[in-house]
Amino acid sequence: MRKIYVLGGIFAVVLIFACKHDPVLPSADEVLLLRLAEVAKTGAPDYFVLPEAADLANIPQTAANPLTPEKVALGKLLFYEPAFGIEAKQSVGMQTFTCSSCHVPAAGFRPSRIQGIADGGYGFGVQGEAREKYPTYDDQEIDAQGARPLSVLNVAYVTNSMWNGSFGSDGVNAGTEAMWGVFDPGTAINHEGLGSLEGQNIEGLKTHRLLINRDLVEQYGYKPMFDAAFPDVPEDERYTRKTASFAISAYLRQLMCTEAPFQRWLKGDESAMDEQQKRGALLFFGKAGCTRCHNEPNLGSMTFHAIGVKDLFENGGLKTSEADRRNLGRGGFTGNQDDMYRFRVPQLYNMADSGPYFHGSSKNNLRDVIEYFNAGVPENTRVPASQISLFFHPLNLTVEEMDDLETFIRESLHDPDLQRYVPDRVLSGSCFPNNDPLSKVEMDCN
Repeated sequence: MRKIYVLGGIFAVVLIFACKHDPVLPSADEVLLLRLAEVAKTGAPDYFVLPEAADLANIPQTAANPLTPEKVALGKLLFYEPAFGIEAKQSVGMQTFTCSSCHVPAAGFRPSRIQGIADGGYGFGVQGEAREKYPTYDDQEIDAQGARPLSVLNVAYVTNSMWNGSFGSDGVNAGTEAMWGVFDPGTAINHEGLGSLEGQNIEGLKTHRLLINRDLVEQYGYKPMFDAAFPDVPEDERYTRKTASFAISAYLRQLMCTEAPFQRWLKGDESAMDEQQKRGALLFFGKAGCTRCHNEPNLGSMTFHAIGVKDLFENGGLKTSEADRRNLGRGGFTGNQDDMYRFRVPQLYNMADSGPYFHGSSKNNLRDVIEYFNAGVPENTRVPASQISLFFHPLNLTVEEMDDLETFIRESLHDPDLQRYVPDRVLSGSCFPNNDPLSKVEMDCN
């Protein structure tokens, strides 16, 4: 990684004269470095450099679940293993779904459709876009949530997970203890102080009908991996949803988009981004004001904003309605009127891998998203104007500027090799992300 030093006043003089009549302007790289230093919380551009996946010591983690290679290796298989999906509502759904049914690697670890469906879904398509509800399942039987699943890329920087930030005992949830378990019984696990991802995934394994016990662990050959990952956990507690969650969380925490062109540029490769991408970066970190919200190393943040987008029930979502408490965002968790309709700011890497976008899947592609922000006009009439973020207003970007901004997000924030985080096989030998007959055909998996 190149050493970046930003000296006060380095650009105080806009023009540096190489000779009396030939001014030399700062390069796009120099201007961008200066701008990054201005918006970085540390005052240095390398604030935005993501740690390598193998650099476990420098990946954000919780003291309750220190990262180890053994946990990561186990979690890498459990995330894709259909064998534990034995609590399906119908026999046709048994052992056909995984965590990756809704967090598809090829789709940027999101579903490539308006809504993820685990149990109760079948089919895959190319990258998950063709998954549908089994005809025999009632709408209320399927495992689908009332908000579009978030990407799990760079999720180590998320101290309070979910769109409403409801999981995790610290961070923005410090002081909200009285609400843990009130509107969402699962959030009572925050009282155990396990960490945001760890707590969420314990509850998630229950919600998503994935059972972990010693019999299944032994049957499918995972016992040696559990033993290696959790040697200090008593055997009667070692093969459970809790330890499985810790392993899955360890795997998720090291999903870093370090091969994206912007990351390579940050590390010193000035050719990693072309001139249009650099113009887009300058807009992102400057005129467009994106970093007022997207300002953490993962280009997300632990802040909540209402921008008045429509909800999932309005865009074809199943098992949801206008009364769905998830439509209230942060306020649905805290009960605080000031929090109503405000949603957590998501990370932006590999967002071009698949649409649609926002919690309600209301925009189909990145250009739609950029144009929505540029217009700055809320579309959801149920969201009071008083709740709309002060940052959501017309940006007055030109068509050319929107082109440049889109190129930066689409290309510079795209890691081209997420497949390195996907196992070649799981121990049961089953197909994944899905193991239903139609998915097997569409994925050419025997």
